[in-house]
Amino acid sequence: MKVGFGSFTLDEARRQLFKGDEPLHLSPKGLELLKFLLERRPAAVAKADIHLRLWPGTFVTDVTLASVVAEIRAALGESARHSVIRTVRGFGYAFAGEAASERQTPVDSSPTSWIAAGDRRLWLRTGENVVGRDRDVGIWLDSLSVSRRHAVIRLTGHGATLADLGSKNGTYLNGNCIQGAAPLEDGDQIRVGSVTVVFRDIRAPGTTQTA
Repeated sequence: MKVGFGSFTLDEARRQLFKGDEPLHLSPKGLELLKFLLERRPAAVAKADIHLRLWPGTFVTDVTLASVVAEIRAALGESARHSVIRTVRGFGYAFAGEAASERQTPVDSSPTSWIAAGDRRLWLRTGENVVGRDRDVGIWLDSLSVSRRHAVIRLTGHGATLADLGSKNGTYLNGNCIQGAAPLEDGDQIRVGSVTVVFRDIRAPGTTQTA
């Protein structure tokens, strides 16, 4: 799906925001929030619903949400007073502009692999999936024990590998500190800092859809 508003286009398949033909930088959380507000337009979306969508199973403050909103407005070249992202005092946010949707032919098959973090399911995309504490990474883990760019999971049609990115506390696979790229199999335990997650791959024989 592509959604156009003004001179901007949100390309959901490519997970990219464009102004005309020029790609704009927006973090994964910024893209997800913009997509969510566009999906629910013109209705206002409660902060609680946004938290559940962007940070399921993780406690973050409204200050963090406000910073994501500010990031979107900055990318659009807008201020809080004049923005298509409308603040609904005491409730949440809404997309207040005119927008039009355009269906796309999917360019990739459905995701097949994910990271299970408690009750959260964090889908992996083909290519590099950086794991860390920085909001711009693909797999965001909100823990001070996790480096901003801690590790990377590389996913291809032939399998997946895990590599450390020079983190302070190291990256562990099934209890062993890894050096270089290590192959991943369904059910492998990955520890980054004090956070342990599980790699799941639906392509593995006998794998179910549960986390």
